[in-house]
Amino acid sequence: MPETTIRLTKRAVDQALPGSSRYILWDSDISGFGLRVETSGKKTYLVRYRPKGLGRVAPKRFMTVGRHGHLTPDQARAQAQIILGAVAAGEDPAAKVAAAKAAMIIKDAMDLYLKEHVKPKRKERTAEEYASALNRHVIPEIGNRPAEKVTRADLLKLHTKMKDSPIQANRTLSVVSSLYTFLGKRGVVPEGYNPVRGIDKYPEQGRERYLTSEELGRLGTAIIEAETIGLPWQVDETKPKAKHLAAPENRRTKLEPAAIAALRLLLFTGARLREILHLRWQEVDLERGLAFLPDSKTGRKTLVLSSASLEVLRGIPKNSIYVIEGAKKDQPRADLKKPWASIQLRAGLEGVRLHDLRHTFASVGAGASLGLPIVGKLLGHTQSQTTARYAHLDADPLRRAADLIAGQLSAAMHRGEEAAV
Repeated sequence: MPETTIRLTKRAVDQALPGSSRYILWDSDISGFGLRVETSGKKTYLVRYRPKGLGRVAPKRFMTVGRHGHLTPDQARAQAQIILGAVAAGEDPAAKVAAAKAAMIIKDAMDLYLKEHVKPKRKERTAEEYASALNRHVIPEIGNRPAEKVTRADLLKLHTKMKDSPIQANRTLSVVSSLYTFLGKRGVVPEGYNPVRGIDKYPEQGRERYLTSEELGRLGTAIIEAETIGLPWQVDETKPKAKHLAAPENRRTKLEPAAIAALRLLLFTGARLREILHLRWQEVDLERGLAFLPDSKTGRKTLVLSSASLEVLRGIPKNSIYVIEGAKKDQPRADLKKPWASIQLRAGLEGVRLHDLRHTFASVGAGASLGLPIVGKLLGHTQSQTTARYAHLDADPLRRAADLIAGQLSAAMHRGEEAAV
C-alpha cells in the first residue's frame, strides 16, 4: 500500500478518519515523523528511523511520541525533531527506551506511581493505604521482578496467599491494577497490559457491629472510670516482679482528657476518626452547633453537633489549633489505639473497633425511625446505597404494621373460639 504524505497540521489530523484497518500519515516536512490512525479512531504520533551507520540493511525502528489530544501536532513535531536529532548524532532512542522498560522493576515502578500519580491525586490517608498495601504485600513477593515480566499467575499466587484476609487481598489487587494502568500510560509496559485482569476477587461481607444498650452502659462506665480514678492495671500476680509494683489500690492509670473527649465525640457525632482528630477550632461554630470540615473522605462536609457533643467541646481547653491536641504543639493526634484498647478491655468489648462507634450512632438513628436520608446526611454519605445498610434497623413502622395485622387476626381467631364454645 503506497504511503500517504501530508503536512500534519491540526486540521489535517482532526480530519483523519478511521478506516477498515489502521494506517499511517507521514509528515511532508520532517521525514520519519508520522501519525498512526487506529480503526478505533485513536491517533498516535510516531517516529520511524534506521540507526545511523548500519545503512539500508538496518531494520527500521518505530518510536511512539505520544497520543493526539495529549500533544498538539506542533508539540509532537518538536519532540520528533529531538528524537531524529539524537539518531543523527549516532544514538538509538528506541533501543534505549526498550532497555529502560525492561530494566524497570516493580519496586521502582511503584515509587514512580506513588510519587507522580497517587500523592498528587489522592487524599493523604488513601495514599498511605496504597503505599502500605504495596510495601507490605507486593514488594516482598515480586518487588525485584521487571514490571513487564509480571504475569497473572504471579498475582494470582499473591492473591491466594492473602486468602485469610480477603478484603485486604482484594484491595491490594485493585492497587496493583491501578499501578499497571499508570505504567501503561507512561509507556513502561505496553498500553492495555494489566496482569490483574481476569483474577476473580474474594467475596466480601460487610461488617456492621452495633453496641447494644447494655454494652453502651459498660462503655460509659469505663470512660468515666478512666477519666476519674483511672483504669486498673492488668497484673499477673504470679510473676516474680509483681511484688515490686505499687500497692493494688494505686495501680490505676488515668487516660488523657484529650483522648477521652475524642472518644465521646466519635460516639456523639458519628464522625470518622480522622474527622475528629484533624478537626480545628477555626472550623467549629459552637453558637450554631456546626463544624465545617474542609476535606473529609467524601469531600467538604458540615458536621451537625448534638447537644452532647457541644457539651464535650465546651469542656476542652484550647491549647492547640486542633480540638484534640497532639503530642507536638499544633499537630494533630496520630491515633487513639492505646486509649481505645484500654477502654475496650475494661468495658469487655472485645473485637469492637473505633469505627463501630460510627455504626452505633447510625443504628440508633435508624432504629428511632428518623429516616435513612436524615441519618445519611448526618453521617456525610453522598450516596443513598451507603446508608441503605442500616435499613433493616428501621423496623418501628413495620413492627407497628405487623402488630396491627396480627392483632386483628388474633382477635378474629379469639371470637371464633368463643362462638364455638
